[in-house]
Amino acid sequence: MSSSQPAPTDAAVFGRLVKPDRGDFSPVAAREILSLRFDDQDVERMSELSLKAQDGTLTADEQAEIESYRRAGYLLGVLWSKARLSLKRAGTDAADGRRA
Repeated sequence: MSSSQPAPTDAAVFGRLVKPDRGDFSPVAAREILSLRFDDQDVERMSELSLKAQDGTLTADEQAEIESYRRAGYLLGVLWSKARLSLKRAGTDAADGRRA
């Protein structure tokens, strides 16, 4: 890599790996991916960290933690995008697998 190119980010590398614009997941795989969610404990923790961030009281460890959640959320969003496109291209509904 030349010194004039920026270092790749996690998101850029993951995007090249997943290729979200292809929409080539099977309908079964796409629906399974769309069912992925953070559990209640993680949602609660993200809320706590967000409030602390707004107050400007995050510790360095908490800053790293909230950044991890942010990256995981972004990566999940990329997967969801590809899953929705896959279902659209297959002509099926995300909720129940029926043809649209």
